[in-house]
Amino acid sequence: MLSQQKAAPRVSVSTWSLHRTLGDPVKYGAEQGTNIPVETHGRGSLSLLELPAHLAEFGIHTLEICHFHLPSLDKGYLAELRAALEAAHVELFSLLVDEGDMTHPQLAEQNWQWIASWVDVAAQLGAKRMRAVAGRSQPSAETVDMSVRGLQRLVERTQAQGLRLMTENWLELLSSPDVVRQVFERLEGNVGLCFDFGNWGGPTKYEALQQIVQWAESCHAKAHFEPAGEMDRVDYERCFEITRMAGFSGPYTLIYDGPDADEWRGLQREKEVVAPYLH
Repeated sequence: MLSQQKAAPRVSVSTWSLHRTLGDPVKYGAEQGTNIPVETHGRGSLSLLELPAHLAEFGIHTLEICHFHLPSLDKGYLAELRAALEAAHVELFSLLVDEGDMTHPQLAEQNWQWIASWVDVAAQLGAKRMRAVAGRSQPSAETVDMSVRGLQRLVERTQAQGLRLMTENWLELLSSPDVVRQVFERLEGNVGLCFDFGNWGGPTKYEALQQIVQWAESCHAKAHFEPAGEMDRVDYERCFEITRMAGFSGPYTLIYDGPDADEWRGLQREKEVVAPYLH
């Protein structure tokens, strides 16, 4: 079911779209626990603490933060980042936990505990939501069961902190509309869908996206760029039309990872395309 959000559609951005600006910090997962590779932070033109003010100047007031872009999980740092967001009037819509496999054949529980540990971080930052990966295993009756159970357990944690849990049509488990439907029907509305139309491709892409857009509560709006830097605007607009026809009313989070190293310029190009869909 589509979210019953009162807010109108709005433009948002993920820190992934500014990964280079933030200095390309290394992505890490459950195997490292909370041992952040801090030596890979602090190399960018902006720090995460400086980002909210720059986003506001750019005209974007909603943000999603990838877990590996946090250089510290210290409570003092998290409070400082929350204050920077509030000072810039930037809404932290979601903390994106990009790693962890709750369907791993041997390490499912370890991975689940690691994913669950981010709920407290999201709450301390003042995020409204947290997005977790549904699973990195190929879909089967067993792995779908594991994913549904893991997500249901996470719902208990997120709800206790006043957060809404989301997952995404991404990676191995949720790689087809049939499996997305199985999972979301079993979750009975307790988990929202982060609808990413850049994750799927091929001749059935639009038909597949139409089959799952009913669960969309946020949208990762990723444009495809050719190596020469040309945007596939036809594809981008066709995907936006799918959300418009479905009555989508959540944030359109711009995802940019094109060849142009000027990420702000890439985001501006995407921002211009999404503008007509914000009304």
